[in-house]
Amino acid sequence: MKRGKRGKVVSYNKWGYIFLIPFIVVYLVFQFIPLITTVVNSFYENYRSGLTQIGPNFIGFKNYVSILSNKDLWTYTQNTLIMWVMGFVPQILVSLLLGAWFSNPSLRLKGQRFFKTVIYLPNLIMASAFAMLFFTLFSDSGPINSILVQMGILDQPYKFLSNVWSTRTLIAFMNFLMWFGNTTILLMAGMMGVDTALFEAAEVDGATSSQVFFKITLPLLRPIMVYVMITSLIGGLQMFDVPQILTSGTGDPMRSTMTLIMYLNRHLFSKNYGMAGALSVLLFIVTGILSVIVYKMTNGKEE
Repeated sequence: MKRGKRGKVVSYNKWGYIFLIPFIVVYLVFQFIPLITTVVNSFYENYRSGLTQIGPNFIGFKNYVSILSNKDLWTYTQNTLIMWVMGFVPQILVSLLLGAWFSNPSLRLKGQRFFKTVIYLPNLIMASAFAMLFFTLFSDSGPINSILVQMGILDQPYKFLSNVWSTRTLIAFMNFLMWFGNTTILLMAGMMGVDTALFEAAEVDGATSSQVFFKITLPLLRPIMVYVMITSLIGGLQMFDVPQILTSGTGDPMRSTMTLIMYLNRHLFSKNYGMAGALSVLLFIVTGILSVIVYKMTNGKEE
């Protein structure tokens, strides 16, 4: 009898491994092999000069030295982090506020399903379509300028896409609109998982709603907050589609909206696979380091 049961277990395990094969194959073909290829290419001189193909020639760490000694790298890193912070701070604040409203049973908000659907809808819109919409709305002759001039707020159209901070603000605002719904759903799920007995005990002790939120809800949301911050940071460092389309790939004005992935795309477009590989590896390392720093800062030991 025992032998038969053991045979069944082995048989079930076999089917489990069989079902894992498609995932393993997809991971190897589309993630692991490209990752190894990128690392290998980063140590080679491999680019096209006109119609002449240079390389691949092994040059060691020269690509890394060239990128790190280029001031543009630090400028584009600063641009990326500034626009990420400008979009993430209002995103997390609004998401916390909406999550607290929707998960609070005492408010008895009507039409919750409708509003949850509405705030999540921007997340389903393609970033390219979103960027084209904002490009049309905020162009020099676009509807926003026309409305502001007709209302007498502006004497002449404002060049939103020709000023550094207005362009950065538009990019950050678009990222905020696209992702705050997803963040709200995640935080709300975490809030609804908190034991209601804790809130009842706090209410009996005379705690105010703000004290309950900051002393009970927020500390218990720490795992979800860490996840949201790290995934948002990774997405922010990979910011590409919105600024690429909004500025037609130039990063203007004065390259103030040029991100790291746009810089990487320039190397790929010029067929400079060695420099593109080195930049990809550096970006991977920086992302890992920043993620660990965020994790350590937001997941410290409680006293």
